[in-house]
Amino acid sequence: MSATDGAASVEAAREAVVTYAPRLAELTPGRSGNLSVRVGDRVAVTPTGVAYDGFGVTDVPVVDLDGRQVAGEMAPSSEIPMHTGIYRERNVGAIVHAHAPAATTLSVLGEPLPPIHYMLVAVGGEVPVAGYAPFGTPELAANAVGAMAAADTDAVLLANHGLVVCGDDLADAVENTVHVESLAGTYLQARAVGDPVTLSETQLADARERFKTYGQQPDDETHSG
Repeated sequence: MSATDGAASVEAAREAVVTYAPRLAELTPGRSGNLSVRVGDRVAVTPTGVAYDGFGVTDVPVVDLDGRQVAGEMAPSSEIPMHTGIYRERNVGAIVHAHAPAATTLSVLGEPLPPIHYMLVAVGGEVPVAGYAPFGTPELAANAVGAMAAADTDAVLLANHGLVVCGDDLADAVENTVHVESLAGTYLQARAVGDPVTLSETQLADARERFKTYGQQPDDETHSG
């Protein structure tokens, strides 16, 4: 990738942050959520303490993987240690952090979201709980990374805090966040009525295989022309 291509990619990442930040208003109260996009060794992230529709592309902070700000008119999210910590350890392209009500309820209970529905394979399966640590700290980042690694999942509940979900890009990460939050609500509703039934590992493995051919697939070479 040339320097020009790299700069263009970072600008596209900053534009994606501006485009998708308003979706946080649907997922989290106040200004308590944040999201980011990785391009190589650069991360474009929402600014701290700013309304989700209150900033433009040039405001979007860009940091390196050590959290040092290299561009942007505004200061980055306080959760930069967690974002960069995840990027250093997991092969993902975007991260959403939200205090989504149902998922946060589970985090307060200290309970994981079990595999009650096949859509959870989008993030790996059961969503674990990371131990509590103050927001914005290296300890919280380490807890989140450790819980995700132990469960081999791209989503984690932060104890007494909220939800973190990863994806290939921001469209994917936001969609995965919606899935996890919706299913957390379904799980809590089901538990209020009875004992939820979880899917077996065999059933989850089958869902993973089926997702490999889900949706529109590229034309086979024999059909191209």
